[in-house]
Amino acid sequence: MKKIVIYLLLLSGPFAAQAQFDKLKDSVVQVFGFVMTSDSLQGIPAASISVKGRRQGTIANDQGVFSIVLLKGDSIEFSSIGYKSKTVRIPTDIPGNQYSMIQLMASDTVHLAATIVKPRPTREQFEREFVSIKVPDDDIEIARQNTDAVKRRALYRSLPADATEAANTYLRQSATRYSYQGQQPPQNIFSPLAWASFIQAWKRGDFKNNN
Repeated sequence: MKKIVIYLLLLSGPFAAQAQFDKLKDSVVQVFGFVMTSDSLQGIPAASISVKGRRQGTIANDQGVFSIVLLKGDSIEFSSIGYKSKTVRIPTDIPGNQYSMIQLMASDTVHLAATIVKPRPTREQFEREFVSIKVPDDDIEIARQNTDAVKRRALYRSLPADATEAANTYLRQSATRYSYQGQQPPQNIFSPLAWASFIQAWKRGDFKNNN
């Protein structure tokens, strides 16, 4: 009995696959047609045709002719600059696998804001406005201001240390303490390099109180 069931399943496999293929083939349709203006019946070049809900679409040629393969029941949207968008649903009861259509699109009127025309200012008005206008700094000037030595020192003294700087400072202090554990750490007061760094910092004004 078990062998008979397996044999029947093997026989029914190709028929089931063929039935599934026929069903899928019947649901596919090739849509082709024209996208035209509703007033003059002229083809709209480069009109966009996109399928709703899927990343699928096409573009009409320079005469408004398009062709696209869809599923029956899909909704497609026609759009073009200067025209109102239109959404059309493909019927599900189309006989065969081809469907032709002519899509008319109406012009979309865009109302712009009113333009106020003013008389040309006098030379004195132009010079006064030109002198008083504030020109924003460009990227190079902003970078120069941000990298100024005085500004960097002020930011260094005023800004708090972040977590990375605090962690690095703690690790350096711990490493120094472990390196000289059991002995007296060196005194920088007797180091010529320390004195040279101190003198340079004094000349730069690092110890001045700007408050």
